[in-house]
Amino acid sequence: MRRFATMLAAAGAALGLTLAPAGAKTIRIGIITTYSGPLAPPGISMDRGLTLYAKLHAKDLPKGVKVSIIRRDDTGIAPATAKRLAQELVTRDHVQFLAGSVYSPDALAIAPLATEAKVPFVVMNAAAADLVRKSPYVVRDSFTLWQVAMPMGEWAAKHGMGDAYTAVSDYAPGWDAEGGFIAGIKAAGGKIVGSVRFPLNNPDFAPVLQRIKDLHPHTLFIFVPGGPQSTQMMKTFNALGLAKAGIHLVTTQDLLIDSELPKMGNIPLGVVSSGTYQEASPRPANRAFVAAFQKAYPGSVPDFPAMQGWDGMAMIFRVIRQTGGKFTPAQAMDILSHYSTTNSPRGPFHIDPATRDVVENVYIRRVEKLKNGQLANVRFDTFPMVSDPWAKMHPQK
Repeated sequence: MRRFATMLAAAGAALGLTLAPAGAKTIRIGIITTYSGPLAPPGISMDRGLTLYAKLHAKDLPKGVKVSIIRRDDTGIAPATAKRLAQELVTRDHVQFLAGSVYSPDALAIAPLATEAKVPFVVMNAAAADLVRKSPYVVRDSFTLWQVAMPMGEWAAKHGMGDAYTAVSDYAPGWDAEGGFIAGIKAAGGKIVGSVRFPLNNPDFAPVLQRIKDLHPHTLFIFVPGGPQSTQMMKTFNALGLAKAGIHLVTTQDLLIDSELPKMGNIPLGVVSSGTYQEASPRPANRAFVAAFQKAYPGSVPDFPAMQGWDGMAMIFRVIRQTGGKFTPAQAMDILSHYSTTNSPRGPFHIDPATRDVVENVYIRRVEKLKNGQLANVRFDTFPMVSDPWAKMHPQK
């Protein structure tokens, strides 16, 4: 951790981040995400996106107002650690915002503290559907797994992939991905021929995929958290020859996260997925984001956690700008809950004030090889402005 703190300090210096000058009003933002361990890549990517936004938009803050980003490492899926870190940020560091959380179990542990302390909590990745209901101080700028998996199921059934098997990580987002895909494929006339869940920590994918290959379903839907497990899963899928056996793979953006594609070789070519962001999008806002990201972090590929960190910080900056840096928690939540933009790298999105959850496009993408030889998720269809279907199916009493 000491080494990582040194690396963060160096990164901050490289991005031109400085401490607030004497006499300036400082807004403290507590970031809790995963910086170390095998599940760290999405957390580091998220941090890069939010840090870059803060650096490039510091000039847009009201005169005499600065932000201080205070980082804490939850080390992975560690709810007790996340809860303790949130408590320290609130009671010792007196943060005005909590933000981050790659993994849903950690965000679910933080949510009650946000309520108790009345501190707005901007969730920048955690995708469990019921998370926003755990506290009136939670707002999410990322997505839910129901939100992206249900359109994938609908698309698959409508395109001849209606007999499907599901294989997901055994934790809340995996359950949601499974539930959303099943609901989508059944709504469009397809059916599920089998389902399996595998451990989240240190999974051995080979026995699971071999059993599925022996059963030979027409379609296989897979969910694993975006990051190193994505590449591990794709390489195992390829080594066991499921595609050669005629099994069609469909998935969400997690398995084909942009930052892992360079590590997969040509394995994912042609695989169809659903997602809210793709690095190859030609949108002007995205091209500017990608260029700035690659300039700040040479050799890195911006992915959906990076974009969500960027957009989450944009939401916090809007609160600061609209209030001149003087706001109550209730005022902050009102602005966050009514946030809307057409200028995100992902495309237009807004927060539904009734749920504090995100409404956004869900893109159907195919992995293709660009002219420069790079693999990329390329959009070819869109489900416009999708809200979380789980919330509609389970109205709050």
